[in-house]
Amino acid sequence: MSRFPDQSTEWHWKFRTLKAEVLLRKRSSQESLDLLGPNLPETLRSSETAVWQKLTEGSASAYLYEFADADRFLAAAKALASKYHPELLGEVSLRTGTLDFLRGDTPGAETAYRSALQIARDRQDSFLEAASLGSLGLIATQQEHYDESVDMNRAALGLSEAAGAQGSRTNILGNMAWGLFELGDYDRSLELFRQAQESAGKEGNLGAQLRWKIDVGALDFYVHDYAAAGAELRDALSLARKLDEPAQVAASLNALAAVAFGQAQFDTAEACNQEALSLFQKTDDHDGEISSTILEARIENARNDRTTAERLLKGVLDDRRAGVSGRWEAQARLATVFAGEGRPSDAEKEFRRAIATIQTARGSVRDEELRLSFFSKAIEFYDDYVEFLVAQHRTNDALRVAMSTHGQTLLEGLGLDVGKDQDISPDWESSAKRDRATILSYWLAPTHSYLWAIPSTGPARFFTLPSAEEINPLVRSYNEAVVGPRDPLKTANEDGERLYQMLVEPAISSLPKGSRVVIVPDGSLLALNFETLLVKSPQPHYWIEDVTVVNASSLLLATVRPPPAPPKGGKLLLIGDPVSASEEFPALPRAATEISDIQKYFSPHHTSVITGKDATPQAYMESRPSQFSYIHFVAHGTSSEATPLESAVILSKEGDSFKLYGRDIVKLPLSGALVTISACHGVGSRNFSGEGLVGLSWAFLRAGAQGVIAALWEVDDASTTILMDHFYGQLSKGSDPASALRHAKLALLQSSSVYEKPFYWAPFQYYSGK
Repeated sequence: MSRFPDQSTEWHWKFRTLKAEVLLRKRSSQESLDLLGPNLPETLRSSETAVWQKLTEGSASAYLYEFADADRFLAAAKALASKYHPELLGEVSLRTGTLDFLRGDTPGAETAYRSALQIARDRQDSFLEAASLGSLGLIATQQEHYDESVDMNRAALGLSEAAGAQGSRTNILGNMAWGLFELGDYDRSLELFRQAQESAGKEGNLGAQLRWKIDVGALDFYVHDYAAAGAELRDALSLARKLDEPAQVAASLNALAAVAFGQAQFDTAEACNQEALSLFQKTDDHDGEISSTILEARIENARNDRTTAERLLKGVLDDRRAGVSGRWEAQARLATVFAGEGRPSDAEKEFRRAIATIQTARGSVRDEELRLSFFSKAIEFYDDYVEFLVAQHRTNDALRVAMSTHGQTLLEGLGLDVGKDQDISPDWESSAKRDRATILSYWLAPTHSYLWAIPSTGPARFFTLPSAEEINPLVRSYNEAVVGPRDPLKTANEDGERLYQMLVEPAISSLPKGSRVVIVPDGSLLALNFETLLVKSPQPHYWIEDVTVVNASSLLLATVRPPPAPPKGGKLLLIGDPVSASEEFPALPRAATEISDIQKYFSPHHTSVITGKDATPQAYMESRPSQFSYIHFVAHGTSSEATPLESAVILSKEGDSFKLYGRDIVKLPLSGALVTISACHGVGSRNFSGEGLVGLSWAFLRAGAQGVIAALWEVDDASTTILMDHFYGQLSKGSDPASALRHAKLALLQSSSVYEKPFYWAPFQYYSGK
């Protein structure tokens, strides 16, 4: 304040307020409040500076969780702005939204942020618009609408960069990274987290820099890159100590303890964990205490001190304040302690209690989108239970537990409420016999993976496979080869051969040539087209030449749902060739040709065609899709790995809407239709994972589709048109969808043209709805 020492001048208070705002943005909230402690002179109490003082005091109080003070300051700011400075009402709404968000009032925060956005657009204030959109993106992430979050943050990022709003840019980058992480796009998420760190560093915002460092470390740990996670988290810990942020110190130590445990560095894990536990106790973070206590028990169990481990875990279970997730983890960890002590009966009892707790918690989640990803939080415990049952030579029981984790929301939505108890016993052998198919059901886990082969004749067979850690890199590598410029068959790709040997060859005696094979994949295998696996004898060829492959989301769905009735009436809905909604989704040059080719196989009286500007999400919703036996989309598609209902078909724009989301698709029942998503992702560099398009498949199956054809990767417009022509030609001759699709693929494979590469014929897969 030395340049303006006279406290009666307006410039003194302007600079004082500006300095307080800078301190606030660096999360020095108490310093900011202290600086604004003195009252303004009477002459300035209706000035713009007075409004900004109250705004800064309100935000600083909110960040300090002093919500009553924050309410009082922001109410005063609103009163002043309404009377004297209406141009600041947008900023009032923005900060009110942040206050509501911090105290857990998500609906209130969303209302306030939308008010700020409307004011920003009315006033053409790009700074406020960027901040409002970024904040709404954060709300969408909180609601697990990750695709919407990424879209909003992308728009906000463009505005903030154009306006030079560095502070908004930092938060937007980090929030967009969070959304991409939840969508399963780990590479782009990590890139944006690092950009957010760099941006925070440039503006000197150490608080934001620390937050993103911890998130980067957590992401590295999540993908089992322990070395990178440890380096990032140690750096975060150092910064947290420097900033004297006990909560962030504890979070960093807790994460470092988990990393050390994952590397079997038990002494280091114990040291970090004990310090974290002490800080959690001092800051009254009971959830943190529970987490540290469970990790302490795991460390003692790993050291074979099972008596101490048992005591600690029982202490958690006796703690009435323990949350549901802490409770089920304690039960599952206690089961592994009992298993290690040679007490299988007690272990079984605790595993069952853990699963009952998980299922009760899942049952309390009403939002279907949250239910979809629920098991990702608990799958490790199912891994332990399956491993335990296999060790007890109870492989059929292990299969029942494994399959109980897949497709529960789908089954419930279809009225097949069979997934609540691990004791369910569908007759999968009778189902395989009825469908004249061999079912291959996979379970990938860190220690061992498993395969259950259920042939059309004879009993189920069980095989131990390599660990997920060995299988996953091969899947990634081979997928890259399949979509690459060279033909894996002609180059005798070793990964394709090894995957066949690992995943199929153990059950080969149940898979004679000409078999129909139902694949129930798990983990990384969701992104693998088994038809492309390389068989070495009698001469090298793709497995598609030997078998017809059907993909099933769930073994339960494949075995307990009755066979679908043949489509009635043969009515077709063709929707697509939309007007480009953005540069990311350019027009499809051969869309009109594909639509014309398909039409010739159906009577004009039984065909509805919606194209061009009319091909909107609302048009599909209003088409009464349940009346159609066949529904075919010719459009772009996007995918979401973590939340399938965020996947979308990209159609023509109507207002601000051009995405037909999975969550909209499930609202309209289908009557056994075959749905084909002839979705090309365009010529951009963005790649989408196979799980996401399975997500679109999931949505149509959930709506009641008999089957869905969807793509695993970016498809070629020209080859897709040819493949679909062959496919519908075979359907018109009476072939079932899986056989018709195989015939169409073989036509391209055997064409002696560029289309013989799997990149062109292999992206589309048939997903069964029975």
